[in-house]
Amino acid sequence: MLDTTRKITVCLSPALLPLHDIKNSIVVVIDIFRASTSMCYGIANGAEGIIPVAEVSTCAIYKDHGYLLAAERNGEVVDGFDFGNSPFSYVEEKVKGRTIVLTTTNGTKAIHLSREAKKVVIGSFLNLSILCDWLQKQKEDILLVCAGWKDNFNLEDTIFAGAVINKLKASHQKEDDASIAAETLYNCAQPDISTYLAESAHSRRLQNLGIQKDIDFCLQVDTLNVIPVLEGDRLVELKEY
Repeated sequence: MLDTTRKITVCLSPALLPLHDIKNSIVVVIDIFRASTSMCYGIANGAEGIIPVAEVSTCAIYKDHGYLLAAERNGEVVDGFDFGNSPFSYVEEKVKGRTIVLTTTNGTKAIHLSREAKKVVIGSFLNLSILCDWLQKQKEDILLVCAGWKDNFNLEDTIFAGAVINKLKASHQKEDDASIAAETLYNCAQPDISTYLAESAHSRRLQNLGIQKDIDFCLQVDTLNVIPVLEGDRLVELKEY
């Protein structure tokens, strides 16, 4: 039976976050291509923590303190940093036992703008089911925050938000038109999400950089059983599922 006391809402862009009730919600930050995917993969591969920072200059402050520094802008690694936000940089042999300081064009900004939430967790297709199983057990309202692209709407984050809504439709009431639209988009894309997203603006940007493999990786479903959660200034693995 639908529990109409629990609401689920979608923020289609970080620019719209001031219109939403962040403080009384669990926020799921979504940046499918590629930050949230890489965060999930890095935590699954044993990273001690990931510190998301908004600016490249802030990331640089951590240099020479034993951290791995990851900085991406416009899809490319920023010169002078260890790596960007390709999931293939977050393999076990690189990140296990290490703390990563990360800044990206969209995802880390969305995290910072969501910090006043009751809890901030990270969503990707890789951890879709375990994330939804956990969300279904929570008593709070849910706000799905799409990182988008430079404050603009994008397809991949919205489709993922729709996938979450679809899995939670028995327990959470869609509260706004954005959540209805997200689920509708997901239902349209679901038979072949990869093909549906092939012409999306962000897919084309990554294809132009020669990293189709990153796109393919980010669209894998349920390969991980971890949920990154923001504790203080860093993302760590959620311990209670």
